[in-house]
Amino acid sequence: MTTTPATDIARPAAGTWVIDPGHSEVAFIARHLGLARVRGRFADVSGTVQIADDPAASAVDVTIGMASLDSGLAERDARLRSADFFDVEHHPTARFRSTAVDLDGTGGTLAGELTIRDVTRPVVLDVEHLGTVVDPWGNDRAAFSATTTVTREDWGLTWNLVMEGGGLMVSKQARLEIEVELVRR
Repeated sequence: MTTTPATDIARPAAGTWVIDPGHSEVAFIARHLGLARVRGRFADVSGTVQIADDPAASAVDVTIGMASLDSGLAERDARLRSADFFDVEHHPTARFRSTAVDLDGTGGTLAGELTIRDVTRPVVLDVEHLGTVVDPWGNDRAAFSATTTVTREDWGLTWNLVMEGGGLMVSKQARLEIEVELVRR
């Protein structure tokens, strides 16, 4: 199997592409006590990407299983799944649906609506197309990375403690890092 060189990356063929959940994740990074970066990831990611001949006409629809949260610490995961944060019992999924695609070469932006806890807010992701390849079984695959920074309170994720020195226990902002591998249907 060979990969496409970065200087010669072809746009994926038009059509329906599905997320390969075994090779995709949505991750977040937040600050604890204003100091340490805490990372978490959601492994349960599914959805489709409709790639159009005109990239601006493409569409993305992704669902994230919130119970698949893993931050590397069981106690923290339980807290993040609780009603204080994601309230997984009442809101088992989050969803992203694109509203605009602006790609130029291998980079661009993907605007959309992110729904967490039944609250929908606009977000803009910086997107990078990493390449396309035919796997050993003859499947067309494409990979994308995307990042953005969000203010978690915009989705009602407001739990926090003010520290003695005035800082917050959990940062208001979180960086989202998304890695997605697609398979052409």
